[in-house]
Amino acid sequence: MANFRTHLGVAAVGGAVVAHGGWQSGLWEAWQALPMLALVTLGGILPDIDADRSRAIRLVFNLLAVLSVVAGALMFQGRLSKPGLLMVCGAFYLGVRHLAGALFARLTVHRGIWHSLLAALFCGLATTAISYRLLAQPDTLAWSHGLALALGFMLHLLLDELYSVDLTGARIKRSFGTAFKPLDWRSPGNSLVMLAIGANLLPWLPAWGVLRGLIDQGISFWR
Repeated sequence: MANFRTHLGVAAVGGAVVAHGGWQSGLWEAWQALPMLALVTLGGILPDIDADRSRAIRLVFNLLAVLSVVAGALMFQGRLSKPGLLMVCGAFYLGVRHLAGALFARLTVHRGIWHSLLAALFCGLATTAISYRLLAQPDTLAWSHGLALALGFMLHLLLDELYSVDLTGARIKRSFGTAFKPLDWRSPGNSLVMLAIGANLLPWLPAWGVLRGLIDQGISFWR
């Protein structure tokens, strides 16, 4: 399978193309291209969070821990004293980075649900909902953020499948078909849970007509 550097490099190149292309077509301003690049790149390493000792799981949970500290500071600022605020933020960091990370590693298996198109769709919808509802981004930009992460996610899955084909030995490795799959056939319960959580995100999303228009505009640009 492709290693961390390969996934990161390919996703970064894909993100640069998307960020520049969207800017040239007027979908976002030049300064808004940087988050698009970052989201495609993040999506390009995200599936490997199901590998217990991967760089991806450390990077993602470090990022989530930092974001939890920022959220905690915003939530409790003015309610607690400085020592109390530091204790709460420290607890958030340790809880997300170590407890949540360890629990996630225990409950997931490599090339399971997180290596599927369902997971790419779920992460794209979650990113769109966060961008639209929590960060108050416009409809078009929120959908763009979700599409960017989902694109990076699918680049990772495709790269894994490509590396499953040994062209020099003219053979297909056993890992072929375990990445770019609709859902986790071995654990359908996990797929149902992810599908149910994704369905609950629907009321938090922008209008679907904006997404259709965004896709049409993107297709017309690349013709």
